[in-house]
Amino acid sequence: MKIDVYDTYVRTTEGKLLHFDVLLPAGQGDKAAEFARAWLRSIGVASDDVTQESCDFCHSQAANPALQGHIERHGYFILQMEGCPSPGQQP
Repeated sequence: MKIDVYDTYVRTTEGKLLHFDVLLPAGQGDKAAEFARAWLRSIGVASDDVTQESCDFCHSQAANPALQGHIERHGYFILQMEGCPSPGQQP
């Protein structure tokens, strides 16, 4: 499976800057902001500034089997980077 990576920066309603990548099946970039908002809601983070412009296309790559399975089940994968809570932790 080929995936597209969207480099995403979002400021929370508390003013904290979060940096993460939204990984999607190739050609579905119009859903990057939607999935970014869904992930933020799932971890209990409020943000008013998630727009498609917040999600900059970075590159395409082949997905490894574990990543491909996650994307097939959920539609996307979030690669957490700067300012994000540890996986499984609430902010």
